[in-house]
Amino acid sequence: MKETIIIAGFGGQGVLSMGKILAYSGVMQDYEVTWMPSYGPEMRGGTANVTVILSDRRISSPIANEFDTAIILNQQSMEKFEPLVRKGGTLIYDTNGITRHPVRDDISVYTIDATAECAKTGNAKLFNTMILGGYLKVRPIVEMENVMTGLKKSLPERAWKMLPENEQAIIRGGEIIRKVR
Repeated sequence: MKETIIIAGFGGQGVLSMGKILAYSGVMQDYEVTWMPSYGPEMRGGTANVTVILSDRRISSPIANEFDTAIILNQQSMEKFEPLVRKGGTLIYDTNGITRHPVRDDISVYTIDATAECAKTGNAKLFNTMILGGYLKVRPIVEMENVMTGLKKSLPERAWKMLPENEQAIIRGGEIIRKVR
C-alpha cells in the first residue's frame, strides 16, 4: 500500500495541520511517512500545500509528480493540482470559492461542503478536521484511533480541550462528503 496525497489551499485553512495529522496517524499505524509542506511567505491567505506519503514499504522520495488523492480548498489549487491526480485517483474539494469545477472523468470526484457546515455550527476551527473526515471516509487508510492520536500529537496542549469537538468534526465530514462521479 502506498498513498500519495496533496492537500492544497490558502494559509489559515489548516492545510499543513491536516497533513501533519495524517502523517502522525500513519506513524502510529507503523507506516513509512513523508510530510513535505510548501507555502508562501504570508502568514495567512497565501498559497499553501503539503504532500503526504503513507506507505507500508520504504518511500524512495518525498517528491511527487502525481497524486493518488488531491484535497483541494481553493480555485488556484484546483487549476494547479487537478491535472496531477493519477488516472483512477481521487479528487476531494470544498465547494466554497470554486468557480471551475473538476472536469476530468478518469478520476473519482467528491465534494464536501465543510465551509457551509462550519458556518452552521459557528466553529470555523473545525474546518480542516471536517475535510479530513471526508477524506478518511473515502480513503480509510488510517484507523480513527490513530487519527485521534495524530491529532493530539499535532495540537498544542492548550488545544486538547477541543479534541472531542474535532473527533465529532471528523465524523461529520464523513457524513457530508458526496460523490460527484
